[in-house]
Amino acid sequence: MSGEAGREVDLSVSLGGFSLANPVMAASGTFGYGIEFAQFVDLNRLGGFCTKGLSLRPRTGNPVPRIVETPSGMLNAIGLENIGLKKFLDEKVPLLREYKTRVVANFFGETVGEYAEMASALAEADRVDALEMNISCPNVARGGAQFSSQAGIVEEVVGAVRRTARKFLIVKLSPNVPDIAEIARAAEGAGADALSLINTQVGMAVDLQTRRPFLANLTGGLSGPAIKPVALAMVYRAVRAVKIPVLGMGGIMRAEDALEFLVVGASAVQVGTANFIDPSATMKILDGIRAYCLEHGVKKLSDLRSPA
Repeated sequence: MSGEAGREVDLSVSLGGFSLANPVMAASGTFGYGIEFAQFVDLNRLGGFCTKGLSLRPRTGNPVPRIVETPSGMLNAIGLENIGLKKFLDEKVPLLREYKTRVVANFFGETVGEYAEMASALAEADRVDALEMNISCPNVARGGAQFSSQAGIVEEVVGAVRRTARKFLIVKLSPNVPDIAEIARAAEGAGADALSLINTQVGMAVDLQTRRPFLANLTGGLSGPAIKPVALAMVYRAVRAVKIPVLGMGGIMRAEDALEFLVVGASAVQVGTANFIDPSATMKILDGIRAYCLEHGVKKLSDLRSPA
């Protein structure tokens, strides 16, 4: 073969029981329910996207102010505002049927029972291709401790969802834990098909004019380039702790950032904060990954992974 066709690179990704046309996905909480970005992005070119986090009932989220820019990033304390399960199924799912990209429903709950109920309902939706459970949420039955905080709690909630829903299950991990490898293994052992990490880190910003925190919630989740070194290290550790695929995220703004995650072993990446700065960021990152592979003679994505 000769010409451009002979130099093509296979960007497809196999996550076991779930495949993607390419490794670039949009991260939950930064891409609405997908439809909102259709005028900026060719959704069918994406490997997939994760919906805004969904709960059993609608949530109005935290009081304002709830977003503040920080050096090399941003803090958010949105409070998981969303339209709720029923409205998503009734109003958003029908609109997604015209697109072929992979749709991953991100969801959460306040109890193990809520997680299981959400998973069961979302797994039946015809346009939901996979589930992503956000376990960085307080467990009201255990005094508000995050589901992600202890291996035993992770095993309990992931196991409950696994028994309820057979659809491909991604567990999204928090970086705010002592040992990410232990939590990753707990999720894998309880039945996760894949992991995604990292979620935001806890942070704070102070307004010196008022001498109070900028956010009404006092603290928020830090995202953007500031957390990329932490995210890379945690993805590296998680990849080597489990046998299931890992999706990397945290500070991916350019193709070079995404490529670093692929090199350390991530099977795919999720782009988050960059979507707020440039709604077409995912498309530019996808084009950049392809260009890098062509320039360096990389035929398939797995060849990018470092042996170290």
